[in-house]
Amino acid sequence: MSDSAAQFDEYASLHENMTEWPLQKYIEVPSVLEVIGDVDGLSIFDFGCGAGAYSRILKQRGAAHVVGYDPAPGMLNYARRRAEKEAINLSFVAHLHANMAAQFDLVLASYVLPYAATKTELDSMCAEMGGLLRPGGRLISLSTHPAYNPHPNWYEPFGFRLVVDDPENPYLEGGRIKVEFCKNGEQGGVLAWHWPAPSLESSLAQAGFRSLKWRELFVPTHARRDQLPKELHGYLQSPHAIIIESVRGPRHAERHP
Repeated sequence: MSDSAAQFDEYASLHENMTEWPLQKYIEVPSVLEVIGDVDGLSIFDFGCGAGAYSRILKQRGAAHVVGYDPAPGMLNYARRRAEKEAINLSFVAHLHANMAAQFDLVLASYVLPYAATKTELDSMCAEMGGLLRPGGRLISLSTHPAYNPHPNWYEPFGFRLVVDDPENPYLEGGRIKVEFCKNGEQGGVLAWHWPAPSLESSLAQAGFRSLKWRELFVPTHARRDQLPKELHGYLQSPHAIIIESVRGPRHAERHP
């Protein structure tokens, strides 16, 4: 398990609770699900599944088969127990295996790419995700917004702070960011790394992805902006995250360095 994965081992319950925080409940999760669309009958790989919230939701929305993957044992054990408690038929794995290659219609990677500590690691992550998909399969990833607000306290009303190592160069490729949790008495934080749009696009293209689309978080079509909790009204002016949608191209279309 890498250092970036190990830092999540103790945060399983927090990861689960965050899905009920206003930002995640009213904007982030609904935005991701709307971009994903109909999953009926699909085979889905939840890459970096954490506590398994998306895995459970996608299975309940009609996916035929959902596999949750996380290298952090604390996260994976929590995800397994929660799925068993709710009697949701999911598979969970701690390692990627060769027999998983090209077996999935959709890979979801929620806050995975920001935890690549180097460009080489980012390339490797994208290649692993691409290897899981059938040609034409989609990758939906949630990543740090290329133009997030670098003021450390700007996101505090939403439950976290982003503390940049180099405030003079907040958008530096591979620049380190500490994500500090600060809602409902939560303490602690994790380290992430900023990857600008060109870095992400090149890593995805090298891994065989095409038709890349950047999708801003939004108020879902079934909701109204004036129904949002007050603390969320300013969030969409400067969101910290963005959805990247891309399609796995034919195997012969992969780019190599």
